[in-house]
Amino acid sequence: MNPLRVAVIIGSTRVGRVCDTVGHWFAERARRRDDLAVEVLDLAEYAFPACYPQETTLDMRDFAAAIGGAEAFVVVTPEYNRSFPASLKQAIDFAYDEWQAKPVGFVSYGSGSAGLYAVEQLRTVFCALHAVTMRDWVGLDLLGEGVEGCGRPCDTDDRLRAIAVMLDQLTWWGRALRDARHAQPYAS
Repeated sequence: MNPLRVAVIIGSTRVGRVCDTVGHWFAERARRRDDLAVEVLDLAEYAFPACYPQETTLDMRDFAAAIGGAEAFVVVTPEYNRSFPASLKQAIDFAYDEWQAKPVGFVSYGSGSAGLYAVEQLRTVFCALHAVTMRDWVGLDLLGEGVEGCGRPCDTDDRLRAIAVMLDQLTWWGRALRDARHAQPYAS
């Protein structure tokens, strides 16, 4: 069976962020699976316009094409003020049909809540885009134990188990929805 094409989206563009550290840490673990082909999409590498232009830019088209080519997604996000970053919402809105009938998993981080509030708001956004969100997610408390000084998570048994569970669900949904999209177009 062909590996499932998974895009890991690094959702923060803030200077001094740890989102890229967390995102690459997660991608390294996901790449250990033979059934996944993992690509990292770092929003900081796209020059998105501050205002939505009348005509799409090359970076907007490139991002939407990368989303269209993926069969599943893992969004890596911090929690800012009990929500997710504006840069992530902007990027999500640059695609629409490209998200439809595909699964989305989450890796979030924050202090105390481990990013739960950001994930819950993202579930609502992706539901509106006709995507399927995974129930289980990977949450990191950056002020808790198990995080190195640079923000890199340590590989604890609980974390590795959470990653495995979420990726198992994502892979199941990804394959099922890939087969369904091949059988007939999604009715949006």
